[in-house]
Amino acid sequence: MTLQVINSPFTEQQVKLLNEVIPNLTEQQKAWLTGYLSAATTSAAVVVQELEAARVPVQTKDITILFGSQTGNSQQLAKKLAATIASEEHNVTVSSMSDFKVNNLKKLDHLFIIASTHGEGEPPDNAISFYEYLHSKRAPQLPQLKYSVLALGDTSYEFFCKTGIDLDERLKALGAKSIVPRVDCDVDYEEAANKWIEQVNSVLATTGSSATIKPTNQISNVSKEYSRNQPFLAEVLEKINLNGRGSNKETVHLELSLEGSGLLYEPGDVLAIVPENNDQLVALLLTALQFDGSQHVTVEGNEVALQQALKQLDITALSKTLLSKFVPFTANEALAKLLEEREALKAYVYGRDVIDIVQEFGPWTWTPQQFVEQLRKIPAREYSISSSYAAYPEEVHLTIGKVFYETAGRYREGVVSGNIASNVEVGDQLAVYVKQNPNFKLAEPATPIIMIGAGTGIAPFRSFLQEREEQGVVGKSWLFFGDQHFVTDFLYQVEWQRWLQEGVLTNLNIAFSRDQKEKIYVQHRLLEQAEEVYKWIEAGAVIYLCGDEKTLGHSVHEALITVIEQQKQVSHEEATNYVKELQAQKRYQRDVY
Repeated sequence: MTLQVINSPFTEQQVKLLNEVIPNLTEQQKAWLTGYLSAATTSAAVVVQELEAARVPVQTKDITILFGSQTGNSQQLAKKLAATIASEEHNVTVSSMSDFKVNNLKKLDHLFIIASTHGEGEPPDNAISFYEYLHSKRAPQLPQLKYSVLALGDTSYEFFCKTGIDLDERLKALGAKSIVPRVDCDVDYEEAANKWIEQVNSVLATTGSSATIKPTNQISNVSKEYSRNQPFLAEVLEKINLNGRGSNKETVHLELSLEGSGLLYEPGDVLAIVPENNDQLVALLLTALQFDGSQHVTVEGNEVALQQALKQLDITALSKTLLSKFVPFTANEALAKLLEEREALKAYVYGRDVIDIVQEFGPWTWTPQQFVEQLRKIPAREYSISSSYAAYPEEVHLTIGKVFYETAGRYREGVVSGNIASNVEVGDQLAVYVKQNPNFKLAEPATPIIMIGAGTGIAPFRSFLQEREEQGVVGKSWLFFGDQHFVTDFLYQVEWQRWLQEGVLTNLNIAFSRDQKEKIYVQHRLLEQAEEVYKWIEAGAVIYLCGDEKTLGHSVHEALITVIEQQKQVSHEEATNYVKELQAQKRYQRDVY
């Protein structure tokens, strides 16, 4: 007898279930089922197997997701994309660009790139090798490759999203086919990034419930999610000015409570503070605009008073992108002419804000609603965490330098740093969230570390040594620190000296630039200790650099190349490649801004 499965109304899923059930039945059960179905059980199994064999095999897509990230945003989005496209039809690999073997590029079928832009249009450290390879003559033609790029950037910088744009254009030039148009994201990137991820998911037409995801970099999770739109309100526990009397700086040591938040962090991570413009600045802008602050406008679908909207919108950072949006609302041709002169524009916007533009280039034709539509939300301000969670459970410490200056006859302050230094008191609350910084992580306990920082760049190194002290480790550590004056600007001096005495800190070299006629900086101390520094590097030390990119970052980088060139007795090019290799091995990590 033959089971008429093919002519029955069974679905493939039902057939699959029959194939799973029948082999596990007893003889008595099989006999009963045979009568019930009026067919032989053995025939049923054969038919089911034939049906299964006739099914069209699943065509698995090999998908590679590469990220280039300085602070971890691209890495988190890469992880989110991998989770979104998860399917039994996809074999997904997630990797930083520095860990990706470029020789495999020609073998790829689907490639998705998420890349931030660092500094003045430069690729982040862990994207440099991939970026350079792709733009070299060694890069192969890629006609088989389907790809898309998500670019992260900041419109307040001249070269907005340049790394992502460059990668997209280069892939096209190599013959690759873009299957989802590139998306360029500003600092408030979540909505645009999510739409791009949805587009990618739609184009891939995924089905199924599971995927093989092979991350080559482990990405840890914070225990609870907080973000720019849903921050945690942290109470201020302590506020101390770290600079001595007579200093021309004001550096605030801030201690915040994380109690009840579930937030965790590791040495090297950053804390983001969600800012608001102060009332005085908003009042000045309203006066310049000649608008009534009680008028209502719509921002992101919510109706609010104009005065309240301006507290949340970015009215301090000027960029070519923003000023281009302003041009249609004024008959004053001077603004359009300024945009055509790159160097003049760069000099003009430095230190100025939206109030200056409103006062100088009017009269304006915009309505309050049109005006706010040109502005973006204030970006969160990110600060390196200067404490170890192991040493201070449910607390987080920050080291914040107050930004203050005078331009065009008006005193200015940093949106967050000025507010914290001038207005925030113990007991107040700040809206915060933790951001992982996977590219600036403390090495294994026994590994020697060389820490180089100036000013508030000392913050993460305080967290490093607190962590090592808690672990009771014996790994060697060396701090190079610089500021203006020894007496007034030696941040956390007592702690460093105690750690030095107790052996938590092995070596300490300091450079106070204005304590002598000839200025001395940390890069000079590095060169003075070149022989010993090279010995540490050869012994496996990891180098960390934290501070301003334009001043400290570039100078220290060149000093390291010089150290290698002299001590290893190689050419400048070979020394440069040696330092690049240290970066690729994560033995030279930078947190520069």
